[in-house]
Amino acid sequence: MNDAATVEAWSGKDRADENFPVGSWLIGPTLRPHVHAFYAFARNADDIADSATLSPDEKIARLDAMEAVLLGHRDDGAPGPRPAYGGDYYGGFLLDPDGNSVEAVHTDRERRVPDGSIDHLWLRVRDPQTSRRFYETVAPHAGLRLAHDEPDRVGFSGSDFSFSLVRDERPLTEHVHLAFAADEDEDATVQAFHAAALAAGYEDNGGPGERAIYHPGYYGAFVLDPDGHNVELVNHNR
Repeated sequence: MNDAATVEAWSGKDRADENFPVGSWLIGPTLRPHVHAFYAFARNADDIADSATLSPDEKIARLDAMEAVLLGHRDDGAPGPRPAYGGDYYGGFLLDPDGNSVEAVHTDRERRVPDGSIDHLWLRVRDPQTSRRFYETVAPHAGLRLAHDEPDRVGFSGSDFSFSLVRDERPLTEHVHLAFAADEDEDATVQAFHAAALAAGYEDNGGPGERAIYHPGYYGAFVLDPDGHNVELVNHNR
């Protein structure tokens, strides 16, 4: 089980397609997210069992991986306070099938992260300061600001997300695609992002232009950061 894609077998069906309410409004609003999370887990298990393309052995392997998570076999940090990150920071960690650390976190903040969004992301890189210089180059165009700067950890923040570039004892993060929304919602911002990166000597991975394969009006540009991650700025023109 070395790839997350070998665990999921999504049929395309979600809670809006069921013939029963999932997380009824009769349930308190603080409890509904937990009901939805349980439903998503159960929905995936059902999709695996009903799959017409998976062999019996493949189904068992995927269900075993899900069971391992439920049984805590892939623990990466029990739920609890993390005062190093903030006085009211409370998080719990599991490892995904590729060994990535996945966290659920609660902390009070002025602007709540929307449901279904990623709160923050950590990338393990060869040299955080080298990575910092790349992201500072594209920051004005990607709506980023430098929020944390230490030799082994650099952090950037956007409007409702953050990500960090860290160096520790764990293996380097590989093959990530990061896409930022154009701050001014203009194609010219995408062009400026790409031009700034190339002028600073970073590698082109796809010039500015429409990518209608994603949807009409999708306008993006791509460059590689110092660790080879594919970094994009996109204007959806919607």
